[in-house]
Amino acid sequence: MLSLDDHRERRLAALEAEDGWLNLTDRVELSGALQTLGSGQGAEVRLSCGPADLGVIDAARETLTTPDGQTHDFAASSSGFPQLRTAGLLLELHTVDNQPALRVRDLSRSRKAQLHYFPTDPAWIIRARWQALDTPVPQAVDQKGGATTTVQLTHTAHFSHAGQTVMLLATHWKGDKPMFVIRDQTSGHETYAASRFLIGEDAGQGEITLDFNRAFTPPCGFTDFAICPLPPRENILPFRIEAGERIRA
Repeated sequence: MLSLDDHRERRLAALEAEDGWLNLTDRVELSGALQTLGSGQGAEVRLSCGPADLGVIDAARETLTTPDGQTHDFAASSSGFPQLRTAGLLLELHTVDNQPALRVRDLSRSRKAQLHYFPTDPAWIIRARWQALDTPVPQAVDQKGGATTTVQLTHTAHFSHAGQTVMLLATHWKGDKPMFVIRDQTSGHETYAASRFLIGEDAGQGEITLDFNRAFTPPCGFTDFAICPLPPRENILPFRIEAGERIRA
């Protein structure tokens, strides 16, 4: 597991990257048909920045045909979604529940951020019980900026805090590690109101490490164009977690 300093350094680097969350300008749903793309009034997919005419986008074939008649393919990327750089923009095809959408990032925009944290507290590094379910269980998850989606639960994490028994649902996975979407009594005050994300570490032999000093603000805390899962009822905690990322110093 990375040291906390290295973890935070990587977190900031990812946030400030070209395909991070600080330069996202648009997210527009696409149809299955060919559509004209650009910032001009006549564009079928109207963007807030860039040239008036970017060309014709084909979401099914993952291509953009520019006004000069050349066809460019969207390519696989580390984000997991196909991307294409053109005219100073980074275009990304983002599909959720079989609905394709176009994310647009303006590469000329500033991408500097300053993250704030609670003081590091070793007491919030918890070795929890990691329980595998007998069979996967479907779980409805509401999304900020989107509809409700369904995930498959395979594990739960269990621990105690201040005499209270806690069971967290691992609703998502990131880099083959379980991700917990949580809310606590700091939410909307010191931390982002909708949720924070926490990646479980060192899962194995019925235990998992939950280091709440690594809890972080989701993408929708930085842009209105992100779709983020909201916490299930079980992950809304009745106490304060004064650890991890906060929204102000």
